[in-house]
Amino acid sequence: MLGYVENHVPKRTAAFFDLDKTIIAKSSALAFSRSFYQGGLINRRAVLKSAYAQFVFLVGGADHDQMERMREYLSALCRGWDVQQVREIVAETLHDLIDPLIYDEAASLIEEHHAAGRDVVIVSSSGAEVVEPIGEMLGADRVVATRMVVEDGRYSGEIEYYAYAENKAKAVRELADSEGYDLARSYAYSDSVTDLPMLEAVGHPYVVNPDRGLRREAVARGWPVLTFNRPVQLRQRVPTLPVPSRSVLAATALGAGAAAAGLVWYAAKRRR
Repeated sequence: MLGYVENHVPKRTAAFFDLDKTIIAKSSALAFSRSFYQGGLINRRAVLKSAYAQFVFLVGGADHDQMERMREYLSALCRGWDVQQVREIVAETLHDLIDPLIYDEAASLIEEHHAAGRDVVIVSSSGAEVVEPIGEMLGADRVVATRMVVEDGRYSGEIEYYAYAENKAKAVRELADSEGYDLARSYAYSDSVTDLPMLEAVGHPYVVNPDRGLRREAVARGWPVLTFNRPVQLRQRVPTLPVPSRSVLAATALGAGAAAAGLVWYAAKRRR
């Protein structure tokens, strides 16, 4: 009888969220471009091009080829950057820059999933210097992000792990194994067709503000399509955010160099 009870204890569930255009209204990394400029990490030209890239990102997102160019560019861009300086810049400007960008609808979903007893996991191709503090601000239980090799406190320019496309799905499955999540009863949310593998990994996929490719997939598969369009001042909406029930799992960033991701999109558009 004891074995029967143990074998029928329900497994835990989770809700996996992409970050940009799913939880927040802009690119998390690009939002810090001016702060990185003021800290001497990028120049004025990069700030201006990042503003253009933010527009491109909001209108159409980035396809696989553009993301690959971004990955290669950023790994070179942030070589030699001091990791502690990046973290300090993000910490000093996080609430002013990101707080007003969080979708009210996403914040409500996070609350609902926590109320239902599910872990909330942010899975982003940006990095922990940016994503981990955002996750803590939102009360997320876990964060998975890209990480770069760090040598003597600085980015070497080499990427150790890229949280993108199939790698996101793999991370979700690994977390399910280690944390005991039942993926068939879990949820996932994203705006990008590049996150199709992550959405396919769970039993309840939702697309949020989808790009054209993901919208086509959602229609073909009968997946729910959500529209988030109400950015909210999080501190006013939720005066005291819940403390994560477990320490946030952070994979370190594409570097804060992701702030200049716009250069890649800008160059790609200029070449066409």
